[in-house]
Amino acid sequence: MKSNNPLTYPRVLSRRGFLKASAVALAAGLSGRVLAAVPSALTSERKLAFYNIHTGEKLNAVYWADGAYQADGLTGVYKLLRDYRSGDVSPINTGLLDLLHTLSASLDTNEPFHVISGYRSPATNAMLAEKRGGVAKHSLHMDGLAIDIRVPGRELAYVRRAALALAGGGVGYYPTSDFVHVDVGRVRQW
Repeated sequence: MKSNNPLTYPRVLSRRGFLKASAVALAAGLSGRVLAAVPSALTSERKLAFYNIHTGEKLNAVYWADGAYQADGLTGVYKLLRDYRSGDVSPINTGLLDLLHTLSASLDTNEPFHVISGYRSPATNAMLAEKRGGVAKHSLHMDGLAIDIRVPGRELAYVRRAALALAGGGVGYYPTSDFVHVDVGRVRQW
């Protein structure tokens, strides 16, 4: 049974918004991957908010403004999404940040993404792959192309559905561990 509670059943994209973005994409001959970035492209600045569940750090950063990525904002994002086990910091792909920006808008929320895993060093990834099943030996986390998240006030299944609707890359659903994996690799789901 569906509820009208916006905190439980968020709007992924309005019909009008989807049709408008689709028309723009079709007119330009663009793929679904580029369609996911259309709402982000229409804003004058792009912000992301994060809460790292392991370190307790919070960040609300403008990472793109005035037609360019902002070094200060990106530096803050890289630091917050670092490998919390090793302390290693690495750049995060701006396509992933744009996808998260679009995902946040499609979920109609200002809540920060709760980060379970951002960047992973090769050593951390090898340790996780050895200890746990389901960790790729060369995870996209190691290249700054993936993030594991949850969103306060949004059911995990709806975060997954919204991410899948964007068709911006891979989406993994881990309800037992309470997170959704989002990456900008090839479009796939598990």
